[in-house]
Amino acid sequence: MSRRGTSEKKTAKSDPIYRNRLVNMLVNRILKHGKKSLDYQIIYRAVKKIQQKTKTNPLSVLCQAIRGVTPDIIVKARRVGESTHQVPIEIGSTQGKALAIRWLLAASQKCLGQNMAFKLSSELVDVAKGSGNAILKKEETHKMVEANRSFSHFR
Repeated sequence: MSRRGTSEKKTAKSDPIYRNRLVNMLVNRILKHGKKSLDYQIIYRAVKKIQQKTKTNPLSVLCQAIRGVTPDIIVKARRVGESTHQVPIEIGSTQGKALAIRWLLAASQKCLGQNMAFKLSSELVDVAKGSGNAILKKEETHKMVEANRSFSHFR
């Protein structure tokens, strides 16, 4: 029996302007070289561009985009005997949100040309409409889950 106590769950703080945890999670994920103020500027410019494009509440577009990309189930490599199998595993909501944010930022960074705020805003609007590279990543993950459904007893 372990003497160590259980670790407490950390709650994500909210950002200073919109008071939204998802915005803060996005800022923390985009963070490079410790320049958080620059990342806040990128996110706020992207939110302003979303406001101009859609003429709706940009935070609802952001929430809808993250909800659309969040996976329910993923595959994880498990070693059974001599071989490695891709085993489908259900994931929680916080891990799903983290994956969705990672996929959104990766898809927006892939685009060539414009600045990061423009690329992020266009990716978020595309995902909210139901298209975009992050949606393709989610569908690809679900296809892998369906293909490896027979290994689900190795959990």
